[in-house]
Amino acid sequence: MVTQQTQIKITVPVQLYDFLESKARRLGLPVAAYLRHLAVQDVKGDDYPVFEMSERTEKAYKKAMNDYKNGKTIAVDDIDKYFDSL
Repeated sequence: MVTQQTQIKITVPVQLYDFLESKARRLGLPVAAYLRHLAVQDVKGDDYPVFEMSERTEKAYKKAMNDYKNGKTIAVDDIDKYFDSL
């Protein structure tokens, strides 16, 4: 299985880098592997990220829910048939 990856470039003070490098070396890891380990440990146990929606999205959601409650929506069982009817 191939996992998609992305690259992150960060700038840290020299003193912090020296500390990270020292700690990583004691663990027998490159700095990048040590930072990856720290990131994994930080998010361990989190099911998925939760983000607050924007005001625009919240407004659209509330309008959609009001439309649904007021019977202004339709159920679409066959998407192809629906688009053909437009």
